Amino acid sequence: MFTGLVESTAPVISMEPRSGGSRLRLYLRDIAAEIKDGDSIAVNGCCLTATGIEKHVVAFDLLEQTLRVTNLGDLREGDLVNIERAMLAGARLGGHFVQGHVDSTVEILTWREEGADWRLEVSLPDEARGLVIPKGSICLDGISLTAAEVLEDRVVCWIIPHTREITHLITKQAGQRMNVEWDMLAKHVRELVRAELSRQA
Repeated sequence: MFTGLVESTAPVISMEPRSGGSRLRLYLRDIAAEIKDGDSIAVNGCCLTATGIEKHVVAFDLLEQTLRVTNLGDLREGDLVNIERAMLAGARLGGHFVQGHVDSTVEILTWREEGADWRLEVSLPDEARGLVIPKGSICLDGISLTAAEVLEDRVVCWIIPHTREITHLITKQAGQRMNVEWDMLAKHVRELVRAELSRQA
């Protein structure tokens, strides 16, 4: 379980194709010494298992399913990714409950500076309508954000300079894809309603 509060960013060392997927290697200078094989790490909001550690470099094995559903397959050497370790029991929950189970990707439609802040607009797929509400939470590339506006085909979030500077958003531009995890409670409610309507039918 994660919070969506990004701890740091890490550059991609390599993305090597392998049978059944790929092997991702990241330079985790600040926290590599605290990671051990088997630890869960959110990389751009996707929960991955550390499978190899060499000094400051941590490796992760990605399945084809992960590459299909997320934007991790877009990564190239030198790209920055957002990093968050699993939350500790008893720690303050400053973001929202994030499982690290990416639902899909969404496109950045608008990413521009407006006044002191930055306006981020991402696409809202038809099948996801109702899973995010105004002032509700949305997780984009592992960042817990508040949906300021939910329009017919997009979600608008306002990014403060601090968030932009400590995440990989400083490198992003319109047209790129972001991983999205819709609110866990909204997904549960939707499935409960569907199950009840099916039972009644």
